[in-house]
Amino acid sequence: MQTLQTAKITSAQLDALDEFARSDAEPELRDLLLSLSRCVRAGDEIVTVDGDETITPSQAADRLGMSRTHLYKLLDRGEILFHRVGRDRRIRLSDLLEFEKQHQRDRRELAERFARQRATSAAAADEIADLL
Repeated sequence: MQTLQTAKITSAQLDALDEFARSDAEPELRDLLLSLSRCVRAGDEIVTVDGDETITPSQAADRLGMSRTHLYKLLDRGEILFHRVGRDRRIRLSDLLEFEKQHQRDRRELAERFARQRATSAAAADEIADLL
């Protein structure tokens, strides 16, 4: 794990980074650069980690913002990969990040489905009202 030094990055440099991200970058890179810029502006630490680094279930639960009990259910169902060290479980950070990405995609897809359903329902109600 390595903490990147950001204290000497100026506001003008961050503005240029934001401008580049919004104009020339692909969506994934744009999101990464804008998130990085937001964190630097907020004074947050930027830390890089090796994807093969492992963490405990407690650390994973904290990162995901859930209880350890719920995390253990996800581990038991195979939704998050893990390996054992003795009788303890360890989760590769890259596996946890992959779960996070998939979870975000699933939530986005569900929200879009509900939005389409509401729009369809509203259109049907308008059509019925027009007929009456």
